[in-house]
Amino acid sequence: MAHIDNLVAAIPDEDLRRALQAAVRKLTGGRQFGLVFNEHNPESVLLYKQQSVRRGSKVMVMRDGTADRTDTDETGVWVVTALSAGTASLEHRSDRTMVREAPRDRCVVVREFGDPVYPGLASTDRVVRNPDRPFHTLINSENFHALQALLYPYSGKIDAIYIDPPYNSGARDWKYNNDYVDDGDRHSKWLAMMDKRLRAAKQLLKPTNSVLILAIDENEVHRIALLLEQIFVGSKLQMVTVLINPAGASIADQFSRVDEHLLFVHIGSAQPARTETDTTPGLSSFVSVGGTAKTFAWEPFQRSGGNSRRQDTKAKFFPVWIHAETGQVVGCGEHLPLGIDRSEAPAPPEGCIAQWPIKRDGSEACWQLSAATFRKYLNEGRIRVGARNKTSGRWGISFLTGGHMAAIERGELVIDGRDSAGALIVKNAEGRLRTQVGKTMWTNGAYSATEHGSTLLKKFLPRRSFPYPKSLYAVEDALRYYLIDKPDALVLDFFAGSGTTAHAVMRLNHQDGGRRQSISVTNNDVSESEAEMLRARGIYPGADEWEALGICEYITKPRLRAAVTGITHEDHPVVGDYRFVDPFPMADGFNENIEFFELTYEDPNLVSLGRKFTAIAPLLWMVAGARGERVDAIDPAGWAIPDDSNYGVLFEPAHWSNFVERANQRATSASPLTHAFVVTDSGSEYRQIVSKLPPGVRAQQLYRDYLRNFEINTRLPA
Repeated sequence: MAHIDNLVAAIPDEDLRRALQAAVRKLTGGRQFGLVFNEHNPESVLLYKQQSVRRGSKVMVMRDGTADRTDTDETGVWVVTALSAGTASLEHRSDRTMVREAPRDRCVVVREFGDPVYPGLASTDRVVRNPDRPFHTLINSENFHALQALLYPYSGKIDAIYIDPPYNSGARDWKYNNDYVDDGDRHSKWLAMMDKRLRAAKQLLKPTNSVLILAIDENEVHRIALLLEQIFVGSKLQMVTVLINPAGASIADQFSRVDEHLLFVHIGSAQPARTETDTTPGLSSFVSVGGTAKTFAWEPFQRSGGNSRRQDTKAKFFPVWIHAETGQVVGCGEHLPLGIDRSEAPAPPEGCIAQWPIKRDGSEACWQLSAATFRKYLNEGRIRVGARNKTSGRWGISFLTGGHMAAIERGELVIDGRDSAGALIVKNAEGRLRTQVGKTMWTNGAYSATEHGSTLLKKFLPRRSFPYPKSLYAVEDALRYYLIDKPDALVLDFFAGSGTTAHAVMRLNHQDGGRRQSISVTNNDVSESEAEMLRARGIYPGADEWEALGICEYITKPRLRAAVTGITHEDHPVVGDYRFVDPFPMADGFNENIEFFELTYEDPNLVSLGRKFTAIAPLLWMVAGARGERVDAIDPAGWAIPDDSNYGVLFEPAHWSNFVERANQRATSASPLTHAFVVTDSGSEYRQIVSKLPPGVRAQQLYRDYLRNFEINTRLPA
């Protein structure tokens, strides 16, 4: 079937090609059993930033009259056979009898999946808060080629993969071969896209003990489960349902969706750990990651996140009366219907101030309870007022939820009298904490994608938005089950989106002092509406203004930078506190390091000549653990072993004695070498040098091992 697709795609006549595609689709639209899908045309990436076109390059040709290097004609992929002045001679990839000529500067280099790729990484920025800790990494790249690049440093070394791929709902929210997928082949093309990436991911995971976690909704959950079973043969697969939107998301002519699914693939001996931070509603609020009791946190009384505006409620906009001197709640007024200004409300009792639910931007919000329920809770001691903010003049009001009262009934919380204002004093029940086995239904309010996904993201990215970010705490808890006893784990997310997985790994490290590393991969696509707007202004992919609005540059990088530093992209401290398990101010940031990269495509001939060392230097650094100083350039001394790194590079074999001497000196130090890279074409010379290195140092021959690793990319992983 894939061969037929390729032949049809090679037909230059557009009308004939479309007619044949329709006929083939009709013939193959019959009933199929099991998970059967077509491979379709080879997926490809346009390297629109790469200007160099060489003989043998695969290219597509730009449409006549366009200045957009991603706007190519529909004649498919061509191979450059000759170059003369400004002209390229081409023959068609699928039919060598078809030839043409095109201006060299209108040929755009393309990589089809399955072509050998020799990647490099170009650093675009970094944040260093503790040089002694390893680095997290974010890679701006098409994710399949990034996975191939990561096979060099991380093959068989990844402890956990968490991915949130496009849900394939039918909306124009993901691309394939640079075009939006048509409805006719939507499921088949989505599976073909996922199949290639999951097979590469399998090679990265530790075969003895690792986990792959995949978030999905009902559109593809059954198909992807079958695909996972086909790829990860012998591994246990389990599905967990997560309540992410209690209010429900409307779907035309269907039930309102409130949940999504997590698929866990347990590889080798992997299994979820028993943990105190469980899916029991509210339990995460009462215990620390080590199981010890911590200060109980009341629930904020003013609603936030979804349905938090005044107009979203019919009975929860009313004044709370607080005595100006004592700070005690005296009572509350009645709900003020929409359309009636607050100035028309009855005056509060003498000496009291009326506090309305008002957001930071001055807009009207709503409370969590109605006025009648508020009065009832006030009498029961379930309403508490905190200190008054000197700047805003507002008091912090909180309350005990139904979940809290249920925890009191279970004995997980205890009441220790009332405070001077009449509010209950609630504490954790000492000696009642226990580990539990996770459940297949997660209903914790911490997993709300609105409050702890979208709303939380805006704290780090004010005035920027990203569709459907995951709850930080949902990802954190999913990973905790498998990483609680792995403080040095490697975690990968190759559909990184807004960067929630990396953020969650940093949270886990903060809780137990771990040195876990996250590797995140996302592209730099702009939204459909932004692309239309930019093209109308004559701005195309590759231009600075276009790239600045891409997912990686506009969302992921600034979000992770803000998470680490505690400072937003607007240069203000992040407002708010983290919640659950480990509450602390978001403005504190994390004691972590992160570096941002862009994937590059290198010429293997230049690599073998040593003229691209800077491009592959980050990959060598990753092989050695991505910590300490990096050897970024060929050292004039002929070798380099930075004092605060655990690896070295020998560029000139003639200087091997100095290199080996320094390596052996480091063997008895607090930071011995773990990796060595030796540049030589001679196998015997390489073996002789390596034999002189301290025991336990893992060595590689450059540039042979690098090139050989990526030659395997001429075929897709099985």
